[in-house]
Amino acid sequence: MIVEERIYTMHTGQIGNYVKAYAAEGLAIQKPILGRLVGYYTTEFGPLNQVIHLWAYESLAERAERRAKLFADQSWLDYLGKVRGFIATQESKLLIPAAFTTVKWQD
Repeated sequence: MIVEERIYTMHTGQIGNYVKAYAAEGLAIQKPILGRLVGYYTTEFGPLNQVIHLWAYESLAERAERRAKLFADQSWLDYLGKVRGFIATQESKLLIPAAFTTVKWQD
């Protein structure tokens, strides 16, 4: 099992708009394709204006397959066109859980 951490830093004042759009539209598109949402968060301390989400995959190959399906979905591409302007930067990290870690996700 691997976990991908994606961090999006929003332009100042746009985090509410981004989260609202994701809750209304993005999640319904993304979750059936990517599958295992571990968590979705916003920051309150430290670097501000950030949205952080974690997705679990069995392997890098599964991640690549699921993300290819996501970017082949026209509704996802249309959604990205609506929210892209809110985002200043993004980063992605691959997290390898320690042997004693149990990864839980939302079904």
